[in-house]
Amino acid sequence: MAKVVSGSRARRSRTIATPTADDPIEGLMTKLLLELGEEPGRNGLLNTPKRVAKAMRFMTQGYRQDIDHLLNGALFPIEYDEMVIVKDIDFFSMCEHHLLPFFGKCHVGYLPNKKVVGLSKIPRVVDAFSRRLQVQERLTVQIAETLKKKLNAHGVAVVMEARHLCMMMRGVEKQNTVAVSSSMLGVFRTQQQTREEFLKLIRGSSVKDGG
Repeated sequence: MAKVVSGSRARRSRTIATPTADDPIEGLMTKLLLELGEEPGRNGLLNTPKRVAKAMRFMTQGYRQDIDHLLNGALFPIEYDEMVIVKDIDFFSMCEHHLLPFFGKCHVGYLPNKKVVGLSKIPRVVDAFSRRLQVQERLTVQIAETLKKKLNAHGVAVVMEARHLCMMMRGVEKQNTVAVSSSMLGVFRTQQQTREEFLKLIRGSSVKDGG
């Protein structure tokens, strides 16, 4: 049987249970817990606002990353004119509509124009844009356009595959749906053969698969 609490008692318990916080995100989280009918002062939730504030700043650290600084010293002149691909890049992001995570794999390819970028920098660029409030379509385009501009490449291709918790936990509640988005720039857009080669390579077996 549900326990009924009188209005004055409920207001009193809400006031007592509210911890003070100098961090604005902590303060907002405390208010959210109260609105959900919880008691922020109880054991299990006592440090939750602080933890959430820390987690949110980590998951949105891309806002505080500078792409030029990230790529500084990692562009190398080279006479190499074949496709470079970094695939199966794990990423996570936050849906800007519901503040729920989406996560999956990102595949990036480019055709060099007399210079290449250090391979580890491509996942870092993916992280810099994904660790923000995002929609998958814009995220895909931002990665592609940034690499095209910074590398002056003949072409850049990006394909992202993701599961969205906003579709899995609410709304249509489809747990096995995968959203796929792509951005094809330069020769990947204008030359069908180049585009098909990229798509074939990212679908092929990986080193980790033994193939």
